[in-house]
Amino acid sequence: MTAQTPKPVHVVGGGLAGSEAAWQIASAGVPVILHEMRPVRGTDAHKTHGLAELVCSNSFRSDDSSSNAVGQLHWEMRRLDSLIMAKGDAHQVPAGGALAVDRDGFSEAVTATLEAHPLVTIERGEIEGLPPADWDNVVVATGPLTSPALAQGILSLTGADALAFFDAIAPIVHFESIDMDTAWFQSRYDKAGPGGTGADYINCPLDRDQYEAFIDALLAAEKTEFKEWEGTPYFDGCLPIEVMAERGRETLRWGPMKPVGLTNRHNPSVKAYAVVQLRQDNALGTLFNMTGFQTKLKYGEQARIFRMIPGLQNAEFARLGGIHRNTYLDSPKLLDERLRLKADPRLRFAGQITGCEGYVESAAIGLLAGRMAASERLGRELPLPPATTALGALVNHITGGHIQTIDEGPRSFQPMNINFGLFPPIEGVAKTGPDGKRLKGPAKSLARKQALTVRAKQVMDEWAGSGQAEAAE
Repeated sequence: MTAQTPKPVHVVGGGLAGSEAAWQIASAGVPVILHEMRPVRGTDAHKTHGLAELVCSNSFRSDDSSSNAVGQLHWEMRRLDSLIMAKGDAHQVPAGGALAVDRDGFSEAVTATLEAHPLVTIERGEIEGLPPADWDNVVVATGPLTSPALAQGILSLTGADALAFFDAIAPIVHFESIDMDTAWFQSRYDKAGPGGTGADYINCPLDRDQYEAFIDALLAAEKTEFKEWEGTPYFDGCLPIEVMAERGRETLRWGPMKPVGLTNRHNPSVKAYAVVQLRQDNALGTLFNMTGFQTKLKYGEQARIFRMIPGLQNAEFARLGGIHRNTYLDSPKLLDERLRLKADPRLRFAGQITGCEGYVESAAIGLLAGRMAASERLGRELPLPPATTALGALVNHITGGHIQTIDEGPRSFQPMNINFGLFPPIEGVAKTGPDGKRLKGPAKSLARKQALTVRAKQVMDEWAGSGQAEAAE
């Protein structure tokens, strides 16, 4: 190795995040060794040994960058020379306003591009346990099916609570879509709790008829099933609400929907028969999760049934609930702002293992991790993307944009798709339309989303431009 050639960066995992990270590192002029265990060792979900294989849907979701958060992330990734977006665009199939791809053509193109790059070496085989100590700059992008040996190695560094092996996620609602003329803020018995104020939950009241109708809907709804390789991870602390309902019609009233210790500030003399509580989910206060409402209901059923709850009739969901196999880190506790493991900073993490959801989000964090690893190898420090961009909002969620629990419940950090609830609020949004009439409902929401994407594009242009100028020096 000559003095002019940097030592290689190692990337573990050849999914979307690892492939994108490797591309960004090589594009910066730094050699990269991409380690992919397939086909030497397979997984329960993958069918091929191609890089960036799409194991579920072939959709990258909405490509609308004017009023959709994932569309804005698409725009930013294209601005930053994303391999995943370039090959997605090249292998697009008709899908209306979404970007969907020919999964085989897409994977083959990503694989061929990385195989052809002179600074990329692809090594097939499992990294058993932690990466070797002499690998001083590593991006770990092993996804939700991280091998047991590597997972155990991470646990040995960070402790037993470092990794979650199953999501048990309740739906998360945009605060601005909750009807606060029906709901109210109050903690049960006005108990403040650590870091709380005594008014830390949003409460949505149901009378008896509303509760009975809700239970009927739960029992009749379509559910998803666990995949054979996932097993059934139910334990009493995270039972789906529909399973609780099957155990008895009153079970939820004695569980997450119990009405005790609460007084409806809008109607103090009437006691609610049941109450759904929502707890603040992020530091910005823009997102609230439905406490105790983990579920295996199909997504369409969730939206329909949860909008039966008074106060949530117009709810917009940042994400819907689910329970499934998904290995991910407690990233806000374990990673620094540059995605490095605090206990061993030579290891930087990317993709779903960091606590993001979705193909595009995983690739986006791979993009950022790759750029950070390359900059570090070249003796530079890449500025963090501002939180007003989609990329910055996503990494902020991963490394500390959530809040800790305000009671003895489970940790609040859960995997998340990009959504406008992760963006800092914006001032100066138009309040009237072209006709001079005051904007309400969907029109008001659309104006806010459009303002957020305009701001994000401006800020990303500035950030990307400054980063490229620095790289040229």
